[in-house]
Amino acid sequence: MREQVKRAAPFKTPFYYGWVIVFISALAVFFSGPGQTYSVSVFIDSYIQDFGWSRAQVSGIYSAATLLASIGMMFVGRFIDRHGQRKMAVFVGIGLALACLWNSFVTNMFMLFVGFFLLRLLGQGSMTLIPNTLVPQWFIVKRGKALSLMAIGGFISSAAFPPINAWLVSGWGWSFSWKIWGVFLCIIFVPLAFLLIRNNPEEIGMLPDGQKGVMDSVNQNSGILLTDLEENWTLKEARRTRAFWLLLVCVCIPALVNTGLTFHLISIFNHNGLPATTAAMILSLMAIIGFPITLAAGYILDWVKVNYILAGIFAGEMLFVILLLFTNSIMMALVFGVLWGISGGFERIALNYVWPSYFGRKALGSINGTAMTVMVLGSALGPLPFGIAYDVFGGYQEVLLASLIFPGLGIVCSLLAKKPEKVN
Repeated sequence: MREQVKRAAPFKTPFYYGWVIVFISALAVFFSGPGQTYSVSVFIDSYIQDFGWSRAQVSGIYSAATLLASIGMMFVGRFIDRHGQRKMAVFVGIGLALACLWNSFVTNMFMLFVGFFLLRLLGQGSMTLIPNTLVPQWFIVKRGKALSLMAIGGFISSAAFPPINAWLVSGWGWSFSWKIWGVFLCIIFVPLAFLLIRNNPEEIGMLPDGQKGVMDSVNQNSGILLTDLEENWTLKEARRTRAFWLLLVCVCIPALVNTGLTFHLISIFNHNGLPATTAAMILSLMAIIGFPITLAAGYILDWVKVNYILAGIFAGEMLFVILLLFTNSIMMALVFGVLWGISGGFERIALNYVWPSYFGRKALGSINGTAMTVMVLGSALGPLPFGIAYDVFGGYQEVLLASLIFPGLGIVCSLLAKKPEKVN
């Protein structure tokens, strides 16, 4: 645990400063976009056309780079606990901007591998882990609501990046597109992160949720409150619980299935007789549908056990994967996008809510960092089977049917993952 340093809020607000933290966290999730599959997928056909690579080769490079990035996420979580979200947000934001610049100069497979690794480590991994550990520091009672508002940034990102990237690539090429996002990160996100982020409410003499009260002067440096609202676990203690390992399975499965679908969605739709523009539209539709669902999910999670919500998410995932097998018209594609959006809306909140809800705030970086490692690992393995299946079978029916095993497993693990009780 890093030493608690007392700072003032950047400016006075007539409301709890935690809501400013929610805003900058939403912005961080938005700017994770360059490293997310829904953004990178737009560039895949350009790489294949320009360099003559096969879809399996690009999928393999993407999976290998993501796999390596997953290992680094354990260290990122520990760095967050040690140095705080503010320093890490600035560092990661600059690093992601440089990664975008690197990707604009890709000319061979090695450069592509390095570029994908940096995007996945800094974008998909770190730029989502930082806000997902920052907001729970500021909210306990209203955590579901706060996380749902933060998730707006993610849905705007997933709705905006595919069509914007497609427009940039068609008009100015893929290299220019990467440069644009690097510039935006440097001039928008990095300065705001430096100015606005404070690591927790205790750092500026406040309590979570804007409670009225004071901190014990003896414990002020350690951040321990007079009224402790939740039970806090260390990573070592969490690892001893069955729930921890069951939840890791639950985290891995959506990353595995959804990344595979997203990465190859344009190709899947083309195989089913639908144009690439329809795939981009469905990715945006999924985000638009997920937005109001996310807002509702935050309130529901404050009242319904999160493991039951997770079970429902996996049931929905089975449903939309089955539907994708028969999606060969615009109408069916729209229904598929709506179902995927509903599932994604709940998933985006539940998988972030469960860790602080089960294990507290104090070691959240390390615990959530481990979860992020598993999530990135799942996303690393997701695209490759789809690429291989296409090259071997000439289509995706076989791999879509096989992928139904995973959400079925997720339902079982969710129902078994009861909130643990700490034995003192």
